[in-house]
Amino acid sequence: MQYSDVLYGSYEIDGVCESIIQSNLFQRLRTIHQGGANFLIDQRLHHTRLEHSIGVMLLVKRLGGDEREQVAALLHDISHTAFSHIVDYVLDIREENFHEQWYETFVRYPEISSILEAHGYTSQQFIDGSFPLLEQPLPQLCADRVDYTLRDLFHAELITLAEIQFFLSHLTVHKGRMVATSRQAALWIQNQYQVLNDAYFHKKEYLFANQKFAELLKEGLSRKLLLESDFFQDDRHIINLIEFDMYAKLKLERIRNMSDFDPAVPSTIIIKKRTLDPEVWQKNKAIPLSLLK
Repeated sequence: MQYSDVLYGSYEIDGVCESIIQSNLFQRLRTIHQGGANFLIDQRLHHTRLEHSIGVMLLVKRLGGDEREQVAALLHDISHTAFSHIVDYVLDIREENFHEQWYETFVRYPEISSILEAHGYTSQQFIDGSFPLLEQPLPQLCADRVDYTLRDLFHAELITLAEIQFFLSHLTVHKGRMVATSRQAALWIQNQYQVLNDAYFHKKEYLFANQKFAELLKEGLSRKLLLESDFFQDDRHIINLIEFDMYAKLKLERIRNMSDFDPAVPSTIIIKKRTLDPEVWQKNKAIPLSLLK
């Protein structure tokens, strides 16, 4: 299959990766928005978990990651529920890891496990495996972190494709980890990650939309308008349930119209401040940006 990504361009995808992308479980991510409820108030933010997951896979592929790590990249968000991290706010999960608690179940789901087995893999390899290009602890670079940073900022019109291409051209791999090849590129992604935190994750309008929508869903659970199992569907399914009820529909419209937004009122959603300290390849070794003179 031919796939065109807004950040990385066109790629031919075949084999196990193509089969996973075409599966029903993966296609569910096509209707799960990356930014939770942000798209309700900002029409630019319609990118999805499917786009992000394929993007992470393409970035791993671009950097020479083997097929197994590309598959891991595709699967890393497969257990996300409707509206992404909204469920964490609904269920008061401060670690924002509800989808991670269900990851093993999703990877063992017969549709996915049978695809993996048909191509010589097992589900267990992607449950226990280590994938250093895909995931690294903060403050290091990794494909997941880089893709959501670039993708969120691009759709929010905070960075350009030219800037993205510059940064991508200054990436390499050392001992399986992503590193920058210049101090300039490392500084750029460090600064953009700060922008992502300040102007995107902590933007008052977005915090308002996510908080109010989470409150609406909590109320929907208490009224039996929806069940916790409904979160394992997709965004459209949840919206349909809300719009079926006139009272909930009116509340949804108030969120869309920002009717109750007051910038002076702090959000109850707590998002951790996170920073990057990318490694830079200099003098035949990887050095954290913070240690460069």
